[in-house]
Amino acid sequence: MAKKKRLRLIAEMARKIRAYRELKSRPRESQKYSLDYETMRRPLTGKMLPVLAWQDVRRESRLFSLLAGMRMFGVGRMFTRKSWLEEQPEPSYWQVTKVKVDYTAENMDHGRAWGILTYKGKQESEVKEMEKVMYHDWRLIPKDMEQQFRDVQPLPEPPVRYVPYPPLLRAMLLAQRGRAGGRAATEEPALPLKRDVVFNKDYFRRQEQESQRKEGTAV
Repeated sequence: MAKKKRLRLIAEMARKIRAYRELKSRPRESQKYSLDYETMRRPLTGKMLPVLAWQDVRRESRLFSLLAGMRMFGVGRMFTRKSWLEEQPEPSYWQVTKVKVDYTAENMDHGRAWGILTYKGKQESEVKEMEKVMYHDWRLIPKDMEQQFRDVQPLPEPPVRYVPYPPLLRAMLLAQRGRAGGRAATEEPALPLKRDVVFNKDYFRRQEQESQRKEGTAV
């Protein structure tokens, strides 16, 4: 008969206290991303921003610098980024649906925001957290231009191009098809030059959840 594991209440309580103290001692977003605009350094880490970013830091705004001065913290309004306007012909923007402000920050210019992303004219269906809100790259879309951004149709995707497989891999695929009895073994295999997977934060989170579900929870 297996020996019953003894529950160590004091050790478990000490572990929870250590985790709580570690959580409370972590720097807030306002401390982590605060910036000395004269020296262009982060006071917390002492790191200097890249020289190429200095012009944008002086001219552009962070997302919460714009939200802090708006009614209801800009919920319902549309925001875009300078880099999107310069690099993409199709409109890309966020429509803010929820804002969680860090009230301990000076001027309340830090926090988290959620919204619906429209990237290159294609609107996503799910609400998700807005990324890179601390970048000095955000611009508010005026209300008289919002419909103009919505009406732009995305450009059609270019056709997928194919290239032949390397000789050894081609021979292996043909042999595998012949054994499986599927498609004709004489059909020439081709490799598509298209990547369907977007390696963003949501992709890695889904991969981690899937691996945990397969492995199970440690007991």
